[in-house]
Amino acid sequence: MRLKNKKVILGISGSIAAYKTAFLTRLLVKAGAEVKIIMTPAATDFITPLTLSTLSKNPVYSNVSSEEGWNNHVELGLWADALVIAPATANTLAGMANGICNNMLLAVYLSARCPVFFAPAMDLDMWTHPATQANVAKLQEYGNHLIPVGDGELASGLVGAGRMAEPEDIVNMLADSWESETVTKDLAGKKALVTSGPTHEAIDPVRFIGNRSTGRMGVALAEELASRGAEVILVSGPTNIKASGEHITSISVKSAQDMYEACVQHFPEMDIAIMAAAVADYTPKTTSATKIKKKPGEMSIELKRTKDIAQQLGKLKKTGQVTVGFALETHDELKNARKKLTKKNFDFIVLNSLNDKGAGFQHNTNKITIVDKNGEQSYDLKSKEAVAKDIVDYLGKYVKP
Repeated sequence: MRLKNKKVILGISGSIAAYKTAFLTRLLVKAGAEVKIIMTPAATDFITPLTLSTLSKNPVYSNVSSEEGWNNHVELGLWADALVIAPATANTLAGMANGICNNMLLAVYLSARCPVFFAPAMDLDMWTHPATQANVAKLQEYGNHLIPVGDGELASGLVGAGRMAEPEDIVNMLADSWESETVTKDLAGKKALVTSGPTHEAIDPVRFIGNRSTGRMGVALAEELASRGAEVILVSGPTNIKASGEHITSISVKSAQDMYEACVQHFPEMDIAIMAAAVADYTPKTTSATKIKKKPGEMSIELKRTKDIAQQLGKLKKTGQVTVGFALETHDELKNARKKLTKKNFDFIVLNSLNDKGAGFQHNTNKITIVDKNGEQSYDLKSKEAVAKDIVDYLGKYVKP
């Protein structure tokens, strides 16, 4: 599947060509993409949101003034690997080219940090008008990608300029754009250990102490490392998010002790270790073999410290090994991160603060500051996949070829 695991937003504006988006959605999904759809209000007159929601298996967005739309337009722009606007009417092209933001689609376009592709659809006179051509030229100057009608169709005389490209051609251009990207295999031959997700510390067979980590950041790191040539061991606590990639070996664990044992076992063979898991600092001193029944009065649970995985790996660390930590803080962020950097013998630490909107647990985005002995480098709010790329890029300062 040429678009496997790619995240695609399909933006649909009000043209008769909107009927083709049912076929386009089906082809994108068949090619392996995850598809989310945004429609302008006018587009809903040509094809129903229900049809497209059924084909994409995701909700369809339309109204930015709704609570759901307002909360999602920035996150959607950060989530996507590509935004495809098809059909793109003359009105939508004008809005894109001139920064007009009067519907959900244009709001997401202005928030997007991914490649943008647009397939115009209008009659010949509208297409050839100097205003439309100026808008198309401006969009291309901005780095957006025009999806033209195929040369064969134009030569046949069956269609004219301004007609929306066929769904197959749109999918092929999208896939070709990714396949033409040169992925740097700068970590070929390296072995990397990544921890991910929460740990669950059992109170009894039913209950546990845990946290809100989803594991998305750790999975993104594992996939980024693998895409750049590393052989990755991903040690993951209980999470529904799974890593994909032939160079990733996943080890599932539950408790902090389980994760400690897996990490200590594999770390000596590693070149890189990134400790992205949210490991419990405490665990119940005793675990009941049977479900604890409710009784009158209060109940207390005595806790003991768990073994510090990062600190132990810092002690085991040999020359040439690179270790990276994470610090999720709520106050005195840099001060606490620097303490952890020294105490646990990290090469650098990735700091995120719960005071930053969109950062931390249960978000598709993150906002980080990388801290090492030389200072700090801060980054904007990005998708966790983009954050993973920034972190692995930073590794280049420490990992020797």
